[in-house]
Amino acid sequence: MLFWLFVGLVLAGSALAYGLLVYLPRVRLQRAVTRPFPAHWQSLLQQQLPLYQRLPVALRDELQQKIKVFLHQKTFVGCDGLEVSDDMRVLIAAQACVLLLNRPTSDYGDLEWIYLYPGEFRSKIPERDHTGVISHASGSLAGVSWENGRVVLAWDSVRHGMLRDNDGYNVVLHEFAHQLDQEDGSADGAPLLYKRDDYSNWSAVFGEEFERLRAALDAGEDTLIDPYGATEPAEFFAVVTELFYERPAALAEHSPRLYDALAAYYRVDPREWTPMP
Repeated sequence: MLFWLFVGLVLAGSALAYGLLVYLPRVRLQRAVTRPFPAHWQSLLQQQLPLYQRLPVALRDELQQKIKVFLHQKTFVGCDGLEVSDDMRVLIAAQACVLLLNRPTSDYGDLEWIYLYPGEFRSKIPERDHTGVISHASGSLAGVSWENGRVVLAWDSVRHGMLRDNDGYNVVLHEFAHQLDQEDGSADGAPLLYKRDDYSNWSAVFGEEFERLRAALDAGEDTLIDPYGATEPAEFFAVVTELFYERPAALAEHSPRLYDALAAYYRVDPREWTPMP
């Protein structure tokens, strides 16, 4: 009798744990996703995010769903006295989720925290480079992406990047491209691709363009791709992602194979996007 009572208690406890850890989070997420997209959020994106204005209607609808998931799952923290408003959260979520449109994704499943500073900041977390050497980032930063579920952003840089959507610089796109790159556990400029055969083409195209950028800089030439992209493959991927969404026609003309590789990965062609009336 006592044995079966014990078994019953164990089963009840297991059911309770399942409900708390699995079922309830699913229900809450479903509720968040099925709620209507607030009219204020839509107005905010239309007024302050030119990138949103260029999206086709179908992608706008998809983006709204992903924004709701993102805001339900991620926690924003203000730093150095910054109070993070709902508008800030929506604008950052929208830019981050643009990279997820039209393709299978985990919705940045490893990411938990977004820290937001008023302006540029200094990294307090030691970083390990590809050789294993640990150091602290030097100088002021506009953003940083860590592999431990955290992204840090400077709000003034976020605003500058989103309001000027044709200069090739967007700190949110840059840091969240790093998040995609880090999904396989390594920040090496090669995110998780769709098929095993994709990696050989990716390596060839990105390797060639990376070295082309370095050679141009060594020769003292002006380059479409920001020189920061020449520091390492991970930064190259993040920098060309910014160009892909902000200056797609220029990138396609300058490096057609690189553009095609990015279009195959992101599964969109931003050259076709025009502002809606």
